Amino acid sequence: MKTEKEKMLHGELYNGMDPELLALRLRAKDLLYEIDKLRPSELGRRWSLLKELIPDTGENFYLEPPFKCDYGTNITIGNNVFINYNCVMLDCAHITIGNNVLIAPNVSLYAATHPTDSHTRVELGLEYALPISIGNNVWIGGNVSILPGVSIGDNSVIGTGSVVTRDIPPCCIAVGNPCRVIKKTT
Repeated sequence: MKTEKEKMLHGELYNGMDPELLALRLRAKDLLYEIDKLRPSELGRRWSLLKELIPDTGENFYLEPPFKCDYGTNITIGNNVFINYNCVMLDCAHITIGNNVLIAPNVSLYAATHPTDSHTRVELGLEYALPISIGNNVWIGGNVSILPGVSIGDNSVIGTGSVVTRDIPPCCIAVGNPCRVIKKTT
């Protein structure tokens, strides 16, 4: 029989109030608290805590606090990635960020979601999550929301304020709510 964590990571309905999941989220919150209260000059300590929170990170990764996530351990970040202020990653499913990615302030990556059926969502208290993937050389503008199950292709740009509800192919500029491709890039 699968654990609630295994169900969560496989896109199945799961109980988010499971004791193991609660303990893992509490661990992440404690680390985030420590990161957020550091002085800006304490870069070495910040990097150390970030590596504990998000072990699968590449080189030249920089994250500007404040930052929020559910677990941290379900996030993979490539090389040469910059994440600006107020980023939220609900990593109940895997969130993968490629190399050479720029993420502007107030960006939210929501892998977590809920059933639209009220019986399942409210009475049974179940939820689910779908992975998010951001390719290489991607720039995500400020105040962008990326929804569960979305992939953004290599070399694409997501315009400020966009709500990304479906996959964006490689080499595109996409904007709007819902986000749509407006131009191919070279």
